Amino acid sequence: MVFENIKQYSYLCFVFYTETYIKTTMKKTFVLTLALVLASASVTFAQKFGYCNSLALVGEMPEMKSADSDLQTFQTMMQKKGQDMVKALQEKAAKFQADQEKGVIAPKDAADLEEKLKKEETDINTFAQAMEEEIAKKREILYKPILEKVNEALKAVSKEGNYFMVFDVSTQVLLYADESLDVTNLVKAKLGLPVTAVPAGGK
Repeated sequence: MVFENIKQYSYLCFVFYTETYIKTTMKKTFVLTLALVLASASVTFAQKFGYCNSLALVGEMPEMKSADSDLQTFQTMMQKKGQDMVKALQEKAAKFQADQEKGVIAPKDAADLEEKLKKEETDINTFAQAMEEEIAKKREILYKPILEKVNEALKAVSKEGNYFMVFDVSTQVLLYADESLDVTNLVKAKLGLPVTAVPAGGK
């Protein structure tokens, strides 16, 4: 049965897909912004660069706790519905098997019941796929506004600081950068988040 281990499966999906969604969305935004900047760049490279960790920024947003809670609640509700479907099917299957063993069910009735049970199992499989799609939609609704808010703050800091490019270390695009180029605290300040203390020798 698809839903026998759905609680554990759904929790792992919750953690994995949430982080993947955030990383993928921020990476798409970064790549698009980078392409636009390169398209309009001059041949000279005496420009100002910076970097930040968008995933860490998103994780510190106060709205994330509420979004995580709402998504978990929605996912639990979907889990419960699936588990109830499985329980009902298992009870019907157990009764069907017991009646067959007792010989209290006619062959034609047994064939009809077996078809009904197979259809219910198919319905459960269909629900399992639909559940993943519904959770993905809910995730986008909850997290998209937060990601957009962080992205707008990033753009604002980039313009105010006259940065030619700001790389995102959470997308694994940047291989190396000096800590003095880290604009994460500037973006945090723009978002009203607590600023992280910079180690001695940093900016």
